[in-house]
Amino acid sequence: MKYFLYKLIPPRPTFAFDMTDEEKQIMQTHSEYWSRLCDERTAVLFGPVLEPNSVWGLGILEVEDENAAHAIAMSDPAVTSGVNTFELHPVLIGKMR
Repeated sequence: MKYFLYKLIPPRPTFAFDMTDEEKQIMQTHSEYWSRLCDERTAVLFGPVLEPNSVWGLGILEVEDENAAHAIAMSDPAVTSGVNTFELHPVLIGKMR
C-alpha cells in the first residue's frame, strides 16, 4: 500500500470561523465522507490543522496508488462543491506504530 497526504485548502484564511450556512452543510458532508473513509480503513486519519493564521484540512490516505488517492480527493464533497481545492502528496513512511 501507498500513503498520501491530502491537504484541503479553504477559500479564505478565515473560512473555519466565518462559513456561510451553505458552506457549513458542505463541510458536514465532507466530514461524513472522511469518517466513512476512516471506517473503511482507507483514511488513516483526518482533521483540521490549526496554524496561527489559517486552518486547513489534513487527511492521510492508505491506497493502492496515486490514481486511487486522486479519485478519493476528487470525490470529496468539499471539492466537488467548488468551495475548496486540494493538494495531494506522497508520503514515505519511516515507521508506523
